[in-house]
Amino acid sequence: MKKLVLTLVAAAALTTASAQNSAVNNALLYQKQGTLDKARTEIDKAIAHDKTKDKAKTWFTRGEIYDAMTSNPIYGKALKAGEGMNIAYESYQKAIELDGKDGEYGKQAAAKMQGLYGLALNAGVESYNAKNYDEAIKSYKMAQQMNPQDTTAYLYAAYASLANENTAGAKENYGKLMAMNYKSPTMYSQLMQIARQENNTNEYNKLLQSGLQAYPNNKTFVLEDLNQLITAGKDKEAISKLQHAIELDPKNSNLQSVLGSVYDKLKQPEQAEAAYKKAIELDANNFDAQYNLGVYYYNKAAELYTKASKMDLAAYQKSGKALEANGKKYFQQSLPYFEKALELQPEEKAVIVPLQKVYVRLGRNADADRLNAKLEGK
Repeated sequence: MKKLVLTLVAAAALTTASAQNSAVNNALLYQKQGTLDKARTEIDKAIAHDKTKDKAKTWFTRGEIYDAMTSNPIYGKALKAGEGMNIAYESYQKAIELDGKDGEYGKQAAAKMQGLYGLALNAGVESYNAKNYDEAIKSYKMAQQMNPQDTTAYLYAAYASLANENTAGAKENYGKLMAMNYKSPTMYSQLMQIARQENNTNEYNKLLQSGLQAYPNNKTFVLEDLNQLITAGKDKEAISKLQHAIELDPKNSNLQSVLGSVYDKLKQPEQAEAAYKKAIELDANNFDAQYNLGVYYYNKAAELYTKASKMDLAAYQKSGKALEANGKKYFQQSLPYFEKALELQPEEKAVIVPLQKVYVRLGRNADADRLNAKLEGK
C-alpha cells in the first residue's frame, strides 16, 4: 500500500511538470500559428512556475514571443511603449545567464539581442520625436547595453538629455563617447555650452582647445579662440589667429575689420589701414570699418595740425602751412568714410562729433552747422 502511495505522488509530480512544460510548448505552438496573445498568456504562466522558471528554453521562448509582438501591428497595441522590447531583452539576457553564451539557447539569445539593438534605437527615436524624452533615454540606454561599442546610442542619449534639460546626462554620455575616442564638432560645442552655463571657465577653455586640436579649421572654434585672446588683451597672438580665420573665411568683412582694430592697438597703422580697406571692399556697409578708417585719417590730420600749432612763429612760417595743407588732405580722406558711417548709423555721436570738425576744417560751414544742431537736439 505504501508503494502505491509513493507511485501516485511521483505520477502527480510528473503530471505537474508536464503541464508546465506543455505551457512552453503551447506558447511555441501559438507563436507559430501567429496567435501571439495566446502565446503570451502561456509563456507568462511558464515564467511564473517553479518547474520552468529556471530553464533557458522558457526565457528564450518568452523573448521571441515579446520580440514578435513588438513588431506586430496588431498585437503590438496590447503592449505599453517599450514594454515588448524591454521584456524581450530581459528574457534573452536571462536565457544567456542560465545557458551560457555557448549553450543552445544562449547562442540564439545573443544573436537575437543584436537584432533588438535596432528596435531599441528606433523606439528611442519615436519617443524623442514625440518629445517623451525620459522614455527615449531609457531606450537609448538599453541599446547601449545591447551594443556597448556602437556610438550612436550614446550620441542620441546625449541629444535626448539636452532636450530634457538634463545636462548631467548629456555630460555622462559625451564622456563615454570621449572614452571611446569619438569626436565631433557638435559634441565639443554642446559641452562648451554646458560649461558656459555652469560658469566653469577652466572646463570651457579645456574643451575649446580639445575642439581646436581635433578640428583646427572649424570656424566656430577658431573664432571663439580668437575672441578669448582679444578679450584677454593678447593682441600679438590674436594676429596669427585672425589671419588663420581669414584664410578659412576670406569673404568675411568683420574679420578684416577686427584685424584692423588689432593692428591699431599694436600701433601698426599701415597694416590697419589695409585691413580696413579690405573690409570695406568686402562689405561697404561695414560700419566699424568705415568709422575706423575715418578715424585713422582724422588722427593723421589732427597730428599734423597739432604739430603746426606747437611751432614758434619762425618755424610755422617756414613749414607750418605745409603741415596744415597735408593735414587738410587727410581730413578730406576721412570725409567719405565718416559720411558713410553716419549714413549707416545716423544717430551715432561718435561719428557726428569728428565729422562736424572735419566739415569745419574743410570750410563746409553749412554742413558743420547742420551737425552741430543735431548734436544740440535742434
